[in-house]
Amino acid sequence: MAERYDFIIIDGNQYNIGVYAGIKETADFLDNYANRTEDGDLKRDLIGVYFNFTDIKFEPQTESNYDEFERLWNKLTEPEEFHTVQIANFQFRAYFNNVSRVINDFRGGKAYKKDMTVNFTAKKPARS
Repeated sequence: MAERYDFIIIDGNQYNIGVYAGIKETADFLDNYANRTEDGDLKRDLIGVYFNFTDIKFEPQTESNYDEFERLWNKLTEPEEFHTVQIANFQFRAYFNNVSRVINDFRGGKAYKKDMTVNFTAKKPARS
């Protein structure tokens, strides 16, 4: 099983659902414009470098974490524009996208999920 962090904090609320290591961090460069001149030279106006996080995976839902898992799902699917996120020692403002999970099992009148994932896209550049 993959290594996991103990928790994630979103908007000041801690969620005690394990976050697996293996999160992909990208440094995305955003330009105001980038155009080639007739002689092939590139002219660009760099806005900044955004640190975005993809492939964020959480531990599966179990009987002991059932309610906490649902609480995290509800937060990740909340119709808010931006959130403050902290994973390990990194905190930033972001929006969420590509939130998904798989219904894995039905027991005792409950559906259990696994493979919950989300991507965090930074609101502001980390470097400019």
